[in-house]
Amino acid sequence: MNRQVPEKTYTIVGDGKVARHFAFYFQQLGVQFNSWTRKNSIPALQQKIADADFILLLISDDAIDYFIKNNSCLRNKILIHFSGTLSLDNAIGCHPLMTFANNLYDLNTYQSIPFVCDDGVDFSYLFPRLTNQSFNITKADKAYYHALCVMAGNFTQTLMRETSNQLNHELKLPDTILFPYLLQNTKNFINNPDNSATGPIQRNDFTTVRNNLQALQGNPLEEIYKSFFKLANTPFPCKQESSQQCPNPNIKIENFTDSCLRSNDGDFFEEAVQ
Repeated sequence: MNRQVPEKTYTIVGDGKVARHFAFYFQQLGVQFNSWTRKNSIPALQQKIADADFILLLISDDAIDYFIKNNSCLRNKILIHFSGTLSLDNAIGCHPLMTFANNLYDLNTYQSIPFVCDDGVDFSYLFPRLTNQSFNITKADKAYYHALCVMAGNFTQTLMRETSNQLNHELKLPDTILFPYLLQNTKNFINNPDNSATGPIQRNDFTTVRNNLQALQGNPLEEIYKSFFKLANTPFPCKQESSQQCPNPNIKIENFTDSCLRSNDGDFFEEAVQ
């Protein structure tokens, strides 16, 4: 006998990328919802949310709290936002850990999105028709969580775009030349996160590192290269009371004094890491 999944109804507030993606996701699953945008009137909002079980506030982070406080019709309704960094007393946080482009995705992609929710939130109660994985973190950890997500995704995009532009504009190489390389790097990381990295830093080829930095003198990417070198060689302290450090499985330096790169001319100055 098939398990009956309780029906929940939603009002999606917003018309940005995330709102459009989740409206499309809901449509594919047959989830009941209606939508409201700022192009509509407040009386229309009141009508839309009247019979909705949950209100999804899929608007910009800095507008969510203001929108709640300035629309009394939202009182006594269960409000859900998708911000990865906001911690609100008047709305539940459920962050879909995904990047949302202008083009819509297929159902498998939507169902693969993990949600990171406020501590104590029961994702299956809020979204009984969704089979997505869900996890919980404390509100105190949300800013840290979101910072890591931004660096993993947005920073990577920025770095890919800048290196691609320089290869194209400065060296006249095709703007798609990095695509196979980037794609395989991503696949390798997914298959083996701890041991997929390659390159001069991983193989302790400090002559190549020095040559790379000399070639990047005066380039905005120079300091980024130095920062990545330091990151690869500096274990991050465990989030514990003890002063022990977590092992960094990505880098093993043998027969080489721990060093930091401190000069603008690409030379190494060896100094003991305290």
